[in-house]
Amino acid sequence: MRWTSGKLRDIGLLLGALSLMAWPTAAARAQTATSTADIIEKLAVEAESDLDLPALRQQAADRIKARADAQPQKRPPIAPQLTKLPQLRFDVVFDQDSSLIRPASYQTIGSIADALTDPKTRPYRYLIVDHVESAGRRDHNLILSQRRAESIRDVLVNTFKVAPKRLQALGLGEEQLQDVNRPASPANARVQIIVIGKFETAEPAKPATPAAATQKGGAGAKKKKQ
Repeated sequence: MRWTSGKLRDIGLLLGALSLMAWPTAAARAQTATSTADIIEKLAVEAESDLDLPALRQQAADRIKARADAQPQKRPPIAPQLTKLPQLRFDVVFDQDSSLIRPASYQTIGSIADALTDPKTRPYRYLIVDHVESAGRRDHNLILSQRRAESIRDVLVNTFKVAPKRLQALGLGEEQLQDVNRPASPANARVQIIVIGKFETAEPAKPATPAAATQKGGAGAKKKKQ
């Protein structure tokens, strides 16, 4: 049986609806507070950035390896420029210590996908950033957050058919707390989707095809004959 994007979307939304009944606590976290129209308004915005994602990942890994900034409250952000870009924050529920997204969150991700496939947002590129609240080992949290960001990207691409070239994933673990005063707060596990730029629309002029050239030559010859 061939699964179309529409069927997959329906399955995702159905799983989300079922999970709302099965896990009310998790579902309450997973729901977006904003409508698709609100999401579009926040994400269809001009923005320019020159982010070097491999460098940011390395910077976070080096800081953890050096055991620098041991106190979460005194930890400076790895990428402060991210806070200045247009963005939306939302909750995604994962299995414990895993990058497996719970079905309840498919409704949330489906709403994001609806917004990202709207004509107003299609020209833009986005960065999905996952975070983890401060608990456990920092190096483990950094790896876990990268896997979770990639899981969200995979669902948007494979289930909801958002173009892969529009999405990138970045995990920052607990290295950029969103609520610095409460490092263990669930608020620090929220996901960001950030506008990082627009596609280049200008395309180089295409050379004439042999068939077109022949046609042109033939037309010219006919004109001369007349």
